[in-house]
Amino acid sequence: MPNTTIRKLPPARGGQHMTLQPAGWRQPKGYANGILAHGEFVFVGGMIGWDANEKFPDGFVAQARQALENIVAVLAEGGARPQHIARMTWYVCDIDEYLAARKELGAVYRAVMGDHFPAMALVEVRRLVEPQARLEIEATAVVP
Repeated sequence: MPNTTIRKLPPARGGQHMTLQPAGWRQPKGYANGILAHGEFVFVGGMIGWDANEKFPDGFVAQARQALENIVAVLAEGGARPQHIARMTWYVCDIDEYLAARKELGAVYRAVMGDHFPAMALVEVRRLVEPQARLEIEATAVVP
């Protein structure tokens, strides 16, 4: 792999996962450019910010917290934890709403997911299936 530095994450942040960081690139904030992982896959479908009774909390950040908590619950069913996540895709209805909440989102993310930052993508979408949903997050975990 020319011009690529592979750095193994500390065990508490990723177990057997390794971040892929091309030489000379700035360190990303809140995500990884790539992850190298070996193990069993756990695929988490798009989680929205409602609870087990399909009730939405008020606000974008509250929905993000609930969506992340929903991901953690599904991961647990597959024997996975947040640090096993290799990739996430966030779908938001309003990119400006996301950008305005970045600081709060960072705190909520760390509170629920810890200090593990997988490869991520953020996509603005016109709408989601549930009219009250402000975002949807899908994840892929690899359990070593």
